[in-house]
Amino acid sequence: MRASEASPADAPAETPRHGFAPSLSPDDFKSLFRGHPGGVTVITADAGDGPVALTATSVASVSAEPPLLVFSISALSSASDVLSRAETVVVHFLDAHDLEVAKLGAASGVDRFAQEHSWTRLATGEPVYEGVRAWVRCAVIDRMDAGTSTVVAAHALQSHIERDIHPGDAGDALVYHNRTWHRLGEHSRIEP
Repeated sequence: MRASEASPADAPAETPRHGFAPSLSPDDFKSLFRGHPGGVTVITADAGDGPVALTATSVASVSAEPPLLVFSISALSSASDVLSRAETVVVHFLDAHDLEVAKLGAASGVDRFAQEHSWTRLATGEPVYEGVRAWVRCAVIDRMDAGTSTVVAAHALQSHIERDIHPGDAGDALVYHNRTWHRLGEHSRIEP
């Protein structure tokens, strides 16, 4: 049995308050999440130095009242400096029709805003990609360092839905699973 396949009885003793117990290797941890699909978003911001964007699968709803969400930013991302200083961000919720935007936000070493016709600025100054399924403008309310990433908590202020889906409809959700892009739809439904 591999260490990553250990049973709960084999789990290490409780972690002392002042330190960490032995942990999974980075490869074992990545293996866990390769099998856990994530919804795809692109996060944009401008802290005064020009717009940045990154593709993220870490966005999660925290609260509906007040409307709060969280996401994480890797310190290795070229957008991390700006996102660590920005007071507001725009989170774009993508569907399969937005695959090119997702790929653009995930690409290294490219100008994500070179195609001027594909994005604009909100009246409040944040960069927003045109025609995506939905976006939400948020005020950053807190940041927490977590390993080599920063977890950002944000308060939703304004939104736009271009392609809504009704409760129970399959939609065309874009998900990232095992290092590949996937479309969820009626074909992927397993229960009514």
